[in-house]
Amino acid sequence: MTAIIDDTRAKRNVAVLVLAQAFLGAQMPLVFTFGGLAGLSLASNACLATLPISLIVLGSMISATPISSIMQRFGRRAGFLVGTAGGAVAGLICAYGLYLGSFPVFLIGSFFTGIYMSAQGFYRFAAADTASDEFRPKAISYVMAGGLLSAIVGTQMGTITSNAFVVPFMGAYLFVVALNVVGSALFFFIDIPAPPKPTADSPKGRTRWELITTPRIAVSVICAMVSYALMNLVMTSTPLAVVGCGFAQSDASNVVMSHVLAMFAPSFFTGHLIARFGVEKIVGTGLVILALAGVVALTGVELLNFYGALILLGLGWNFGFIGATAMLAASHAPEERGRMQGLNDLLVFGGVTFASLASGGLMNCSGGNPVEGWAAVNFAMAPFLVLAGGALIWLAMRPAEHTA
Repeated sequence: MTAIIDDTRAKRNVAVLVLAQAFLGAQMPLVFTFGGLAGLSLASNACLATLPISLIVLGSMISATPISSIMQRFGRRAGFLVGTAGGAVAGLICAYGLYLGSFPVFLIGSFFTGIYMSAQGFYRFAAADTASDEFRPKAISYVMAGGLLSAIVGTQMGTITSNAFVVPFMGAYLFVVALNVVGSALFFFIDIPAPPKPTADSPKGRTRWELITTPRIAVSVICAMVSYALMNLVMTSTPLAVVGCGFAQSDASNVVMSHVLAMFAPSFFTGHLIARFGVEKIVGTGLVILALAGVVALTGVELLNFYGALILLGLGWNFGFIGATAMLAASHAPEERGRMQGLNDLLVFGGVTFASLASGGLMNCSGGNPVEGWAAVNFAMAPFLVLAGGALIWLAMRPAEHTA
């Protein structure tokens, strides 16, 4: 009876978080599509074109631990409202930077976008808070599926609003401001109790070092880092590669939209696949699909290659990242939630920051033309896929009593 009551509450929270993912999440494909293009128009050096996206991810990395601490102390709602406030301020600063034609101001706004991105990353953990063990992977998966609508809304609204003003892209960032202001109301419908205040005899849980050196947790973090970082590495360069290879800006937006659709559409059944086949097999499948994305990208630079590679990239991210999240959520106690989830996202977005910084350099400065740069981006995936695949195999080969 308790599980039924818990899952009733969990399903309500999942519904709110799905709406938040769909509505508020629309800003992410928008800023990732236009961040590099706006950076290219503002930066004095083409090698710095993707720096705005790197600053978004850096902001997310730095915000992860403070936002996790806010949620641990004041509840999920407080942390999510901090995120939407950060997103609204970011949109204003970016729009102002575009109006001034100032790359440094635009970079400051991009950094503040990371506050929203960090808070959004906790939607998946919030979905698991009130869920039973059986419903937990499905809850995480359903919330991630909300990104399906965000892919459509974000890319289409970006296309509509990017040229709404004389200054290119400024309208898109003003749309981001409105999105955060209106969307913040959703979190007043969420029903996740704040964690109880610790007392002298409350369970303390493991330290961060003890948590991160637990084999199952360590492997889940590695797989999440690699899945997210490689997705970001390739996606960050995609608009520049598509336009650089002679296609239109609208083609770049549509390729990114197909990618984001592929990131979230499988989420309707990823949780069921995890429940049926086990989380390790789903994560492993995700890593294989990421490798296939690189192969498709390296076979040519026709528009069909871009679509195929980015769709596979999204699907591989979905299996790898959602699987790693489910593995982590089942591997720590409630009293360890604040420190472990914050540490996880600090490490994950640290890897993503490195990937986004590397993306611009590889794309614009590692070859003589966009084709060579695009090839360098995709070749760079290989060693990290070997690392994550090796870690997953190592975990699977350990005796069962050590991986519980």
